[in-house]
Amino acid sequence: MIDVHQHLWPAEFIDSLRARTEPPYLTGWMLHTAGEAPYEIDPAAHEVDKRVALEQDAGTTLAAVSLSSPLGIEQLGDTALLDAWHTGAAALPEPFHAWASVNLLSPDVEGLEALFSEGFLGLQLPANVLGTPEAWAEVGSLLAVAEGAGKPILVHPGPAVPAVEVPGWWAPVVDYTLQLQAAWWAWHAYGGRREFPRLRLCFVAAAGLAPVHHERLAARGGRLGTIDPNLYVDTSSYGPQGIDAVARILGIDQVVHGTDRPYAGITELRQGAAATAVIRHDNPHRLLFGTPTPNR
Repeated sequence: MIDVHQHLWPAEFIDSLRARTEPPYLTGWMLHTAGEAPYEIDPAAHEVDKRVALEQDAGTTLAAVSLSSPLGIEQLGDTALLDAWHTGAAALPEPFHAWASVNLLSPDVEGLEALFSEGFLGLQLPANVLGTPEAWAEVGSLLAVAEGAGKPILVHPGPAVPAVEVPGWWAPVVDYTLQLQAAWWAWHAYGGRREFPRLRLCFVAAAGLAPVHHERLAARGGRLGTIDPNLYVDTSSYGPQGIDAVARILGIDQVVHGTDRPYAGITELRQGAAATAVIRHDNPHRLLFGTPTPNR
């Protein structure tokens, strides 16, 4: 089983968050961000030995961990914090491998190439900076590096818009899904596949269910086009109803297993044994490595 979307904070990254005094920062295990209420982190969620044991029990052969983009780190200009993430993530034991991230205020293209050569699986980009066709064009140099290296892009929600008097579920249910939907439609409006014909992309959380709106797109004069074999969505935060709806639009081959662990776990999608095997192994392998899956 391959999980394309997890979060695990290495010790170097935790120490760097505790050294900060402005959001995002940690006081003990209390996380402070600019857009959401303080959130108490469960220390066990980031104990590497426990997480390794959890994945071994689940039968996970590869767990792809990523920087927590809702913290807004990619837009801080704090290169030391990014370096702490990459240093710690690169040292994580099997089955963990990591997505790279970049300082979006001044992207280091050569640095990204180096991270790819060191074994990082691909590049994660926050959805909040990808909400228009022009925004996709602005990160074109990064997309070109990923395509040239044969590495995928992971689109993950970024920081929530600060709000008052909203329940704790507001940001993940409202802000995150809206960001993902905007980034999904902006990619299509930009003509991303025309510009980057070989680039593989995955939108987490089923792209906020954006594909389900294809009928509304058609009703308003748009067109989704044919199924794109290099465009994927992961299953995180959704269950049988949501994933079934998305799979009916994109096809089962474009759905990949992602849990968003430790914030969620493995969901039984009730797709049947054959489809489950495809979602949990074959499709993630094609996303990450661009090649047919070896025998399980």
